Amino acid sequence: MALNVFFDVDYTILAVDGSLRPRTRETFELLVNDGHSIYIWSGVGLRKWEVKKHDLESFVTGIYQKPIQDFVAGLEEMKVPLWPDFVIDDYPEIVDVFGGILVQPYFFKSDSDDQMDRIYSIITEFVETGESGRVGYRAATAARPPGA
Repeated sequence: MALNVFFDVDYTILAVDGSLRPRTRETFELLVNDGHSIYIWSGVGLRKWEVKKHDLESFVTGIYQKPIQDFVAGLEEMKVPLWPDFVIDDYPEIVDVFGGILVQPYFFKSDSDDQMDRIYSIITEFVETGESGRVGYRAATAARPPGA
């Protein structure tokens, strides 16, 4: 099963100083090689510059503005043309709605951060079993609308 995986930007893949979370590029490459599509979204607008700056363009299928409230209705408002199958974010409410992984916020550069390896493991387990028992995984509470 191929997933539409939506990654938040601030404190999820980027620290306060703009540094990229360790192993982000490698994880994106693994996910794309596994057949998944990666999308970047942010509540503060389109983050094309950051994707380009960190040379992630070849892995990213689309970049959108993330709804910050009323998430399901916000997809249409923000012109997100597809349903997020799996959300990676440090903001629990959006992860609860669509399902995915609540990550520890990445505030400051840290070479010992291993969240991306954990993310890849959870996504792999989810694809194989339809769920995960690992810390941070949350099942979706919103029902996917027909045709989405």
